[in-house]
Amino acid sequence: MKNRLLKIGPISLGGGSPVRVESMLKKPLSSYDEALEQMMSLANSGCEMVRVAFPSLSDCENLARLIKDSPVAIMADIHFDPLLAEAAITAGCRSIRINPGNMGSPEKLDRVISMSKAEGVVIRIGANSGSVSPRQLKDAGGNRAAGLALAVEEQLKALQDRDFQDVILSAKSTDVMETVEANRILFDRYGDTYPFHIGITESGSGAAGIAKSASGIAILLSLGIGDTIRVSLSDRPEEEVYVGYEILKSLGLRKMGPEIISCPTCGRKKLDVVAVLPEIRPLLWGLPDGFKVAIMGCEVNGPQEARHADVGVAGSPSEAVFFKKGEIVDRRPLSELVKGMSLLLEPYRLKS
Repeated sequence: MKNRLLKIGPISLGGGSPVRVESMLKKPLSSYDEALEQMMSLANSGCEMVRVAFPSLSDCENLARLIKDSPVAIMADIHFDPLLAEAAITAGCRSIRINPGNMGSPEKLDRVISMSKAEGVVIRIGANSGSVSPRQLKDAGGNRAAGLALAVEEQLKALQDRDFQDVILSAKSTDVMETVEANRILFDRYGDTYPFHIGITESGSGAAGIAKSASGIAILLSLGIGDTIRVSLSDRPEEEVYVGYEILKSLGLRKMGPEIISCPTCGRKKLDVVAVLPEIRPLLWGLPDGFKVAIMGCEVNGPQEARHADVGVAGSPSEAVFFKKGEIVDRRPLSELVKGMSLLLEPYRLKS
């Protein structure tokens, strides 16, 4: 089912477009050089849209500069002050995130919507589990997922009443299944109309945060829900982008850059996969999207288990065994492993 196709800066979203990977700038606009540096780093990591906190009119000039300088689509994140929404639009931002209910008054929201229509601005609305009101929870019969969906629907109605349709919906909770259920409710009603932004809010850091985000996002994507994702980690934003693409790659939804297949290792290993991976990762630069490289610890888990990889290496009692599509093509001392992989990969490298 295809929903509405939206255009934000250099990217399309929804309407059959690829699932987009986004993050949030973690440097403040007030520190412009740091903000731009992080924005460029996100661009280099493959991030396709960056949400930027815009808390003060004093940041207007820096927001306008960032919109001009950034190669990545920007969404201004705004709360409570409709003047900030107007300023973001005037600065050239073509996507804003607002809560229509906290724009001060119906008349002030009217003006934001009028400007958004005139300038072709996309508006993302949505609610987090922490913003569901007691009244909404009561109206939903105490069901927190239904209350979260209701909070989003009330925001959507404010835009629909003003005949505004360029909308992205978002419902996030810190609870995975609550997030899934809220999005299922909304998707059943609006999935053929509006694009959905998905993620697990405030999922934490490290392995726990990655696992929590990945489980929720993967469930939703497997249900066909989600046009743009953010992995919300207490970490560098580039890590959010990396994990986001890995989720999409694991589900076969996006292919960006090569894929590493590596064994978890055991007492049988002849090649220390954990130690050698940092040396091999730099060799993967320039390989085609979806290209599979296998790094295996022993001859048992080498060509046999990684036979679908494009190329790979496995440890043996005395040497490194190199293979293509499961067929052995070279053998070298373990001391020449990195050199052998470099030579094996070179013919596949995309030429600039």
